[in-house]
Amino acid sequence: MNNMRLTERAVQATDTKITARKVQVHYGASHAIKDVDIDILDKTVTAFIGPSGCGKSTFLRCLNRMNDTIAICRVEGAILLDGEDIYDKKVDPVQLRARVGMVFQKPNPFPKSIYDNVAYGPKIHGLVRNKAELDEVVESALRKAALWNEVKDRLNAPGTGLSGGQQQRLCIARAVATSPEVLLMDEPCSALDPIATAQVEELIDELRANFSVVIVTHSMQQAARVSQRTAFFHLGNLVEFGETGQIFTNPRDPRTESYITGRIG
Repeated sequence: MNNMRLTERAVQATDTKITARKVQVHYGASHAIKDVDIDILDKTVTAFIGPSGCGKSTFLRCLNRMNDTIAICRVEGAILLDGEDIYDKKVDPVQLRARVGMVFQKPNPFPKSIYDNVAYGPKIHGLVRNKAELDEVVESALRKAALWNEVKDRLNAPGTGLSGGQQQRLCIARAVATSPEVLLMDEPCSALDPIATAQVEELIDELRANFSVVIVTHSMQQAARVSQRTAFFHLGNLVEFGETGQIFTNPRDPRTESYITGRIG
């Protein structure tokens, strides 16, 4: 029976969560993303690496339609979440972003209390019926973000009063409070010191038990530490995608090898 459970878990762990086919992104006349095909798995950390300006953050923002907010941006191709086209006219981008949460490069807590930062999403999306349920969601999200023990006695204090690392974990708590299925992270550690970075990396490893996590990082060491699968972008192209160990030790494309060994970047 135990073996059967393990097999079931292994099958579930390799389910495709997001499928992208022939994705193109244009900013006005600039062609930022060219023909990207990728399958992002559930319960897995996928890292996007590549030189600055290679398109990794642009592609990440396609996954929750964050590029919709840029007037000159045009996205073509297909991106499916659980088999449904997220760019279909019937899809409400606000509801989509409850399912596909995002954490940005710089911690950006709202100018509200710690409690209200986390409670905001569940309230606006109507995910709770009363204060008791909201309290439960806030505690659960703060626990998932490994922040509860540090803030439980000062939930009414401003979120902006926390340290940089704590603010970023608060933003992660805010993102997971709506019970998303996917968590996008755009260089979430670039503004943090090494200790806070280590805490967030440990957290990312824990989060993949419940979420599909996609992280853009400029640090190859970070990608190697936290991800199971890695995608290498260069000049708007997805050059190579595979298991992290294979990408770093035995890349198939010479451009990937050049980047990893520091010859391009």
